[in-house]
Amino acid sequence: MKIVARDIPPRAVWALEQAGVHPLLARLYAARGVKAHDELDDALARLLPPPSLLGTREAAVLLADAIAADRRIVVVADYDCDGATACAVAVRGLRLLGARHVGYLVPDRVADGYGLSAAISRRVHERGADLLVTVDNGIASVEGVAEAKALGLDVLVTDHHLPGPALPPADAIVNPNQPGCAFESKSIAGVGVMFYVLMALRAELRERGVFDKASQPKLEPLLPLVALGTVADVVRLDANNRRLVAQGLKRIRAGHMPAGIAALFDAAGRKADVATTFDFGFALGPRINAAGRLADMTLGIECLLTDDPGRAAELARTLDAINRERREIEGGMREQALLMAESLFGENDEPPAAVSVWDPDFHEGVVGIVASRIKDRLHRPTFVFATSSAPGREDEIKGSGRSIPGFHLRDALDLVAKRHPGVILKFGGHAMAAGCTVAKDQFPVFERAFAQVAQEWLDAATLTRRLDTDGPLSPEYCRAELVDTLHREVWGQGFAPPTFSEEVEIISQRLVGEGKNHLSLKLLHQGRPVDGIWFGHTDPLPARVLLAFRLDVNEWRGERRVQFLVEGAQT
Repeated sequence: MKIVARDIPPRAVWALEQAGVHPLLARLYAARGVKAHDELDDALARLLPPPSLLGTREAAVLLADAIAADRRIVVVADYDCDGATACAVAVRGLRLLGARHVGYLVPDRVADGYGLSAAISRRVHERGADLLVTVDNGIASVEGVAEAKALGLDVLVTDHHLPGPALPPADAIVNPNQPGCAFESKSIAGVGVMFYVLMALRAELRERGVFDKASQPKLEPLLPLVALGTVADVVRLDANNRRLVAQGLKRIRAGHMPAGIAALFDAAGRKADVATTFDFGFALGPRINAAGRLADMTLGIECLLTDDPGRAAELARTLDAINRERREIEGGMREQALLMAESLFGENDEPPAAVSVWDPDFHEGVVGIVASRIKDRLHRPTFVFATSSAPGREDEIKGSGRSIPGFHLRDALDLVAKRHPGVILKFGGHAMAAGCTVAKDQFPVFERAFAQVAQEWLDAATLTRRLDTDGPLSPEYCRAELVDTLHREVWGQGFAPPTFSEEVEIISQRLVGEGKNHLSLKLLHQGRPVDGIWFGHTDPLPARVLLAFRLDVNEWRGERRVQFLVEGAQT
């Protein structure tokens, strides 16, 4: 591992400090590209305007006409947290703006696969729908949209994924990544796209005289859902996304949130009044995702839709139980998959440029998480496959991949598909995460072809694990109240949480935890004693070592003390 301190532009630091930003925060923001104080303004008025998102005008007219005609609207969601929150935002928002007949349908991960298929369009039609609205999917569903149109449905596609070679024949498409869209926030999540559609719809209804600015329904209560889905989908937190997340967090901390989000905080043992982006990414998001992985995402969506605290609590407890089951399945799969991956290279050798593993006993709902764990361990683009459980698809395997910086996973799949026609039956995704379906007997061909692309595209520097940090930490900043201040800020993908690095002295170290798989440390940091913990690490450290660490607060018998959460070491 190579630990590298970020460049910190002194002019930006000075400008932020002059504007009243705390010196430590000024340094952190400047290192992340913030140049002026107004970039930190998270007011709703600073959001990018809805008309700049291509298709919002057409979408607003389509929805406003449907509401005026009292037509039936069915939302087709995705089975992850972004899809679930986007569905909840769509259903709640459309009802808020006057739609009386709004339902939803979420595909089954195993039986239906991802996206709007022709079969799902037929199911929507059977429900008596007039208008089909996709959230967090649909941009690549050319056949599914064509089937819906053939059945007489109007179709609105809202998505944020990369389009394929042809756009679906929908009546309106809202996607920042479609050709011709000048919207600056290309990283907005699916739930954010739907929120923008609702803002455009409200403006259209104002123009039609349905209500005025004083009497119009407030959309702000939807922002906790927008914030949760945005962080959970690990999209880049550009300035616009940070504003959406910050607004959602403020409302949650003030106690203004859907009953389901409050119940999920309780089920996870987290405090909503001090909610952070870490709660979204590591507590609430996984519990909702677990429903789509092992059961039915309807559970997650219902939890986010109900206004009954008792019903919300019951659903949150169910989601928590499913998540515990997911962790158990993942633990066994992760161990097996790591053994398989490590068998691909010798003890003293470097791993291959890319890793692909498949086992008939793997659970397809968990392959993405396991791929992420292997990617983290080996620092290699990784695909993990499971045999399809869909009826009649037993000869297919479904893979989920995770990548490293510098390797565009979807583009790699595209190249494999072109070089070896017929090997990949279907694929899609982003730069860092993607999925594909492969014929079972073609797995060896895929494995070799994927590794070949990685070998061609990746160099030694990219294959070396690099941990960017914010450099040394002054001891004066090792205070619990300052750590609390840091935690309240919006951190995440593309706006990394503060991670510091410097050489420390190890006073003592021991393994702790039920499985003795965490390293507990007592350190000297610039001559001052500090406790540290390195979760999931068991190898001992030398007496002096360059550590990368985040800050946390450990509470014990009423005393709050700063501790270091170790992220990596360079010896």
